[in-house]
Amino acid sequence: MAHLTGEQWDAHYAGGGRFRPPGDAERRLLAAHVPAPAGGVALDVGCGLGELARHLAGSGYRVDAVDLSDAALAAARRADGPDVTYLRLDVEHDDLRRLPHTAYDLITVRLAWVFVRDRTRVLNRLRERLRPGGALCVITPVADAVAEERRSVALDETEIGLLCAGWKSVGRYDAEGLALLVLRGPSPGPLVCAAKGRPVPHALTGAGVVVTDPAGRVLLGWSVRGVWELPGGKNDPGEDFAAAGVRELAEETSLRADPDGARVRAVLLDSVDGLPRLTAAVRVTVFTGEPAVTEPHLIHRWEWHEVADLPALSAPLFTPSAHVLDTVWPGLLPGLPPVHRYPVAGD
Repeated sequence: MAHLTGEQWDAHYAGGGRFRPPGDAERRLLAAHVPAPAGGVALDVGCGLGELARHLAGSGYRVDAVDLSDAALAAARRADGPDVTYLRLDVEHDDLRRLPHTAYDLITVRLAWVFVRDRTRVLNRLRERLRPGGALCVITPVADAVAEERRSVALDETEIGLLCAGWKSVGRYDAEGLALLVLRGPSPGPLVCAAKGRPVPHALTGAGVVVTDPAGRVLLGWSVRGVWELPGGKNDPGEDFAAAGVRELAEETSLRADPDGARVRAVLLDSVDGLPRLTAAVRVTVFTGEPAVTEPHLIHRWEWHEVADLPALSAPLFTPSAHVLDTVWPGLLPGLPPVHRYPVAGD
């Protein structure tokens, strides 16, 4: 799924683009499962033309509604209906302290979650904005229930499972073909490290690359094998660890870095299925480009993660990636599997 800019969304709405407005089933389910408490405050993320925001306001909530598109927000402000506070805000990149309220009883994301790239990080930040007892409600098409040409704007069951992980209460309801998810009680579990199956026989030498953006966030890929992992891979013949890391970074994510600027921080030795595995921890701080999925048979998507969020990932972290991360941020990840670590002196 393409992740569109505000200008691209403006063009979508200016060209007459619309999304399906909330139907009777959605309204009934919202009334049944997330009724407005006294003084309740709601946040509608990706509000578009404001149909859901106005419905929530008419149901008793004070509503803040945010979107990337100035064109959509202008149309929403012109519409008749209950008062809603509209704000242009990119929840993926802007500071959420700009929101009119510090916490909400209800946060809704309708037909928009699929357009978020760094879903794990954004989900963590939205969790932090819920009042005690509050709910996050995501309404989305489901890939198995839509035509092939529409699957790019739907979530599959794996993505829905990842979204629902780490909550004490998960409700899923059918709303005229849409999945309406009501998530309560953020409950991140302990970090779980996992393998991805027995590797093809090889020397099992390679590199894991810790690359951070200007905000200090680290890049991880959501693997088709159900784990988070760093960019990286095996050495080519005659290739050193730094060069291997930079090459794999470009091949897997399209980010470009200079091998001379990459630093090997340590060499890590463990084993998998009885085979020794040697992994170099490569640090990259200077790069060009934006992350892109170039090997969809291996990686579903790339996300920038807050380092402080890593100990509470709701899905497993590939074991060598966990060891490499622990080299750069010692002690951040508790309870890691054993590894032999050989630090490399800096130059």
